[in-house]
Amino acid sequence: MIIPVRCWSCGKPIGHLWKDYKERSKTESAKKVMDELGLERYCCRSMFMGQVDLIDTISKFRKH
Repeated sequence: MIIPVRCWSCGKPIGHLWKDYKERSKTESAKKVMDELGLERYCCRSMFMGQVDLIDTISKFRKH
């Protein structure tokens, strides 16, 4: 839903890189973008590759 602030496995801060990754991956390969952002560990890369951005969909529903 929302990218975590830190990687669950290694604890590296990754939340601040999400916007850059999302914008740049539209035009560039994901591998190149992650390399340039400094995401070297496979655990951090999997956090970005497995992320599904559902915040816009969920925000339509209200709790009663």
